[in-house]
Amino acid sequence: MMNKIEIFENERATGYDQFVQKWIPNYNSFINQLPKLLNNIEKKEILVVGCGTGNEIEKIVDTTDFLRITGVDPSPKMIEQAEVKVGDVANVKLVTGLVSDLDLKEKYNVATLLLVLHFLKDNGDKFNLLADIAKRLITGATLVIFDITGDKNQIQENLKVLRLLLPDDIDKEQIDFRLKRIEDEFFLVSEERLSELLQLTGFEKPIRFFQSSIYIGWITKKI
Repeated sequence: MMNKIEIFENERATGYDQFVQKWIPNYNSFINQLPKLLNNIEKKEILVVGCGTGNEIEKIVDTTDFLRITGVDPSPKMIEQAEVKVGDVANVKLVTGLVSDLDLKEKYNVATLLLVLHFLKDNGDKFNLLADIAKRLITGATLVIFDITGDKNQIQENLKVLRLLLPDDIDKEQIDFRLKRIEDEFFLVSEERLSELLQLTGFEKPIRFFQSSIYIGWITKKI
């Protein structure tokens, strides 16, 4: 059981799409690449963990074939926004809740986990989420992760890069506050620890395929 769950409410929820566009360089590039990573998977049954406002679901629906998609997020406000984007699409189900709430009998051959892990402590919470995902995947299923990853030195150096890449219309005080929060308040792990957690929860050693400053994309498979 996770000790802390990050729930986006009020302005954090309603302003989420604008936030990721402004603060995550090349976010659109990652989202656009995501469906291509799944092209070789037939009869896609996709679990979108921390689906938020539905950005990756919307892109998958628009660009690839699938049998069904389940998006799960603990924030009712985020799910409301996802409903606007994809709520009317056949075979897309949106669930307000946790992965652990989902029926274990329903298995998937794809899962995505974008911008979630850094909110969870490495005290069993990260492990438990990855294990809960693994329990709902078939052997050989693909898992795509996108998150802030790195040891203390990597994060500090890549935050300098992030500062250079941010839009000119963000004032310095905002940037200083945000970057300090990333370094001090999020629960970041090294690439080695992420790999270890994945292997401990039943996945292959992940392959890094994308990076934009502190944000790194990984792909792995359920063993």
